[in-house]
This record gives sequence, C-alpha cells and structure tokens, in this order.
Amino acid sequence: MTVINCDMGEGFGLYQIGDDAALMPLISVANVACGFHASDFNHMRKTVRLAKQHGVKVGAHPSLPDLQGFGRREMKISREELANCIIYQVGALKGFLEAEGMQLNHIKPHGSLYGMSARMEDIAHAVCDAADVFKVPLYGIVGTLHEKIYPARGHAFVSEFYADLDYSDEGTMIITREHHAVDPKVAAERCLRAVREGRTTSVNGKELVVRADSICVHSDTPNAVEIATAVREAIKPYLDAA
Repeated sequence: MTVINCDMGEGFGLYQIGDDAALMPLISVANVACGFHASDFNHMRKTVRLAKQHGVKVGAHPSLPDLQGFGRREMKISREELANCIIYQVGALKGFLEAEGMQLNHIKPHGSLYGMSARMEDIAHAVCDAADVFKVPLYGIVGTLHEKIYPARGHAFVSEFYADLDYSDEGTMIITREHHAVDPKVAAERCLRAVREGRTTSVNGKELVVRADSICVHSDTPNAVEIATAVREAIKPYLDAA
C-alpha cells in the first residue's frame, strides 16, 4: 500500500505558489514548508488548518537557508549548524500543529538538502540529529544514504517515488530550479509501475529499482492538480487510506 504526499505551503507573504486548496483533497500527507526555502508564519498556520480540514497528515519540509534560491542550491554547512537549522524549522511548524491539535507526522528535507543527505554522510547524520529530537519517521529514497543511515540511527524510513521528476542513471531525482509541467497520463503510468513492480526508467533508459511507500507530487509543478488526480486514479487499488 502507498500514500500520496505533496510539498506545499510554499507561498511567502503575498506571493502564492501552488494550488494547495485543490491539491489537499487528493493527498494523504502534506509536507509543509517551514520558512527557509518558502512559507512564513501565516502560510504555515493556513496550510496546517487546511490539512486538518481534509484529514491530511502533516510533516515538516525543512530546507537549507536559501529563500532566494527556493532551497535548490547546495551550500557548505557543518553537521551541527545544519541540525540546529532543521530543529529551528521543524519546531516552528510543530508549534502550529499543536495549536491545531495535530501531531507531527514526519520530516522530509527539501530540495538540495534532500539530495545532499542522500549522498553525504555528515548531512544525513545532521538530519538524524534533528529527527532525534522529534522522534518521527524520515522520508527519502532507496539505494542512497537515506536507506542506509536513517534506519541505522533508529528512525523509521519512508521511501518516496516522484511522480513529476525524472530520474538519473544513478537512481536519484534530477532536481531543477523550476519544475515544468509533465503529462499526467505518463506520470500516472510511471507511478503505477513503481507501485506494482518497484521499477522505473531513467532519462537514458536504464532500469532502476525503486520503492513507493509514498508518491510525491510537487505543488509548484504547473499542472500539479491534474497530475495528482491522474496518479490517484491510477493507483487507487493500492492507496492506503491512512
């Protein structure tokens, strides 16, 4: 069984990114931005309330401190500083969750932090250092340090598959500064194969092993609502109501 998750709450001030209101009824889990790549106190409160309204679980989506680059630029940062950076962000979101009588469901690093923690041991351990405080599962991808280090540190590991990103020959997502629209039918077919067979194809045609405990749709993909709708319909027999 699998669930659909979405990175959301990524507006800032008067700026709005993604149609969270239309996406929320289509998903089971929301990864809410915590202010360092997007979002602010008002957007966090609004997104948490929207998730509560639709019975959607909420996890934290912390980032490198890169508001200008939407968290999609790498930077050099020490393990301790990064752990503190993540604790700061998750703690803020947890406050809004507690205000609404909700629990923190998980932590899922955003953008370049996600990619760095997949291949750099000190970054993966920094993520775990922060997760030690909150004691919730961590989202990541199989075949990387996520799968190796997170469980070894005692954290439940939830493996993601991405509906709207291409995969490299090494089995990692190709992260772009801006997400472009993708064909909902193609996305749905890829997700169904990932769930059924545990496989997908890289941009160069290489067969890759994947595991879709959860399928992610990005709210900033231009046609995210259409993608989420198509994916939900395609994998309906495999959806976990939880």
